[in-house]
Amino acid sequence: MNIEGVDDMNYNKLWKLLIDRNLKKKDLREMAGLTTNVMAKMGKGGDVSTNVLRKICEALDCQLYDIVELESDMNR
Repeated sequence: MNIEGVDDMNYNKLWKLLIDRNLKKKDLREMAGLTTNVMAKMGKGGDVSTNVLRKICEALDCQLYDIVELESDMNR
């Protein structure tokens, strides 16, 4: 997929991972040292920095592909 065609980040895999691990979004925020603003942005499918994604992956001991998908008009 061409990155220019990316419209939104999809964090559904992250939210499912939290459920599977019996964690709340608040738990993730505390574990990864994220702000409430970042969590709100992610809740709306907004873009976050690669540093934020790295912190989440480190906190959950997972890979980027475990928590995020890129969406384009072609995928909808």
